[in-house]
Amino acid sequence: MSVMASFDLTGRVAVVTGGNGGIGEALAHALAEAGAAVAVVARRIEPSEKVVADLAAAGHRGLAVAADIADVDAIEPMLDAVETELGPINIFVNNAGICEHRPALDVTPEGWRQVFDVNVHGLWNCCQAVGRRMQNRGGNIINVGSISAEIVNRPQMQPAYNASKAAVHQLTKSLAAEWAPYNIRVNAIAPGYVATQMAPVNEPRFKQRWIDDVPMQRAATPAELGPSIVYLASDASSFMTGSILKIDGGYTLW
Repeated sequence: MSVMASFDLTGRVAVVTGGNGGIGEALAHALAEAGAAVAVVARRIEPSEKVVADLAAAGHRGLAVAADIADVDAIEPMLDAVETELGPINIFVNNAGICEHRPALDVTPEGWRQVFDVNVHGLWNCCQAVGRRMQNRGGNIINVGSISAEIVNRPQMQPAYNASKAAVHQLTKSLAAEWAPYNIRVNAIAPGYVATQMAPVNEPRFKQRWIDDVPMQRAATPAELGPSIVYLASDASSFMTGSILKIDGGYTLW
């Protein structure tokens, strides 16, 4: 296989949770451009259908599925819907996530649970369910972690989010070790600050720490994460599992 051919995802089926906006939408487009049929999974179906329409307009195959990944009972029906329409799932990207900017002493039990329900429990629900399906055929799971798994962000305090992403990184390693004999690879990306509607990177109170402290002096665009997802999803990374791929413009070098 040639080097460039190893990145080709033609004939494969991918799922992206939280794929109807921001980073998730960019990842869905990247996987589709590489040849995969892509299912966009999120709680709200209308934005997902728009993403799928954009994929179709570009000549790609897609599917919008409404599901709340924090609800364990919603996972199997979601997977059934994808496989009925697109075929067996080869690639699963756990991108869905939420954040709460609140100092530790102000975090409520409900706020803590909400962050963990999506970022950890929802991701676990998906990993376990799709892992069972991949057990006999192999597959590729990619989790979206964060540099927040290893740093304390500033100026905003977000202890629940930071702890949840640390759990994502360690779960990635644990599943990679356990599932390697089944030919299931499990990796993660750890983005730094990415310019989305949810990340006001240019507001003065954030820019000093989020941008000015970065060696590259800028935030990432969502599209810049796409090639890394294709790499991890493809045969180009065939001997890679349990890795956390940092994409942070050098933020964690200081």
